Amino acid sequence: MSELPRFDRGHTDDLMSFLAASPTPYHAVANAAQRLEKAGFRQVAETDAWDATSGGKYVLRGGAIIAWYVPEGADPHTPFRIVGAHTDSPNLRVKPRPDTGAHGWRQIAVEIYGGPLMNSWLDRDLGLAGRLTLRDGTTRLVNVDRPLLRVPQLAIHLDRNVTADGLKLDKQRHLQPVWGLGDTVRDGDLIAFLEQEAGLTAGEVTGWDLMTHSVEPPAYLGRDQELLAGPRMDNLLSVHAGTAALAAAASAPGLSYIPVLAAFDHEETGSQSDTGADGPLLGTVLERSVLARGGTYEDRARAFADTVCLSSDTGHAVHPNYAERHDPTHHPRVDGGPILKVNVNNRYATDGSGRAVFAAACEKAGVPFQTFVSNNSMPCGTTIGPITAARHGIRTVDIGTAILSMHSARELCGANDPHLLANALVAFLRS
Repeated sequence: MSELPRFDRGHTDDLMSFLAASPTPYHAVANAAQRLEKAGFRQVAETDAWDATSGGKYVLRGGAIIAWYVPEGADPHTPFRIVGAHTDSPNLRVKPRPDTGAHGWRQIAVEIYGGPLMNSWLDRDLGLAGRLTLRDGTTRLVNVDRPLLRVPQLAIHLDRNVTADGLKLDKQRHLQPVWGLGDTVRDGDLIAFLEQEAGLTAGEVTGWDLMTHSVEPPAYLGRDQELLAGPRMDNLLSVHAGTAALAAAASAPGLSYIPVLAAFDHEETGSQSDTGADGPLLGTVLERSVLARGGTYEDRARAFADTVCLSSDTGHAVHPNYAERHDPTHHPRVDGGPILKVNVNNRYATDGSGRAVFAAACEKAGVPFQTFVSNNSMPCGTTIGPITAARHGIRTVDIGTAILSMHSARELCGANDPHLLANALVAFLRS
């Protein structure tokens, strides 16, 4: 791998564009696919028979994408090198009957998705985006990327105890956004509005998967612009890095592994869906790739036995105002390079052999890395890593990028860390 500058602003600029253009998992996988198409990848349908041709291929299903590159002359038992990530982020999602309101306000009924920092969604200009399903069964992406909704906070004059007692939000009553004025609630208003936005005829939409997003664009922050603030870094930062790494790895000569990007939906709610890491999608795609190259069950078993997955997700950088919440001997810093996540209770999948794989990739890329473990007094989160390892019998290593404000509507990382992560992933996929 050729030497790269320590700070590649071009990579981070591209990440900012990717974040801004990907308000939903459906948009994220469409944008990832577009980047892979430019690198020579082609989409294959799950309903078609797959052939043994070499080259880059990808499958789209809902908010998930599985992409892989088969080198010339790859054997049926050639193992895989997988970068795993997830496309979803905590937010407010539109309910089946969205039109509501009271006291002269028109509102949208929303449901809480995942575990957002709810206060971060207050008094913020919100857009609305997602997937519309039409009468003929096709889908259309829609993105109203302008101030449309707002969840107004109660004035301090009407809640004098908020300073002393802290803000307390009822998920049902306090997070329904306003989007206009009117005494009459008319069923169908929101969908009719979105049909117009998407250039569709009235009544054409029969299903929808819609969610809110902050319309404030990503931005460099700080005196020297060494920080990056933006939405959905958990975990589109890894999706973007994995996409860039796969495209770069596909151009490398003499690959001894089949490099793969697996970006799943629904990680924030447990991964149990047909597009989640706990579903069959990854295993089905990998097995079909083996069989398309003339392989047998024995070839599949051999390939999986030597396969490694890097589960890449954001992790917690040490917080300057809450350092006591972190393990006292493990303080990952922003712009300190990617983090290796370890938990002996298998909330992360990393073990000693996995650490060696990641350390070798970072050494090859010339990238420093750090280690994260939770404070013993604090519960530890989890990722797609343990699910991938258990479901497919694949050696899996949990890694990521250290950030602040995880699950906020707007998160914070070092401006150089996305580039460092991508470099490490390229080295891993090319190994």
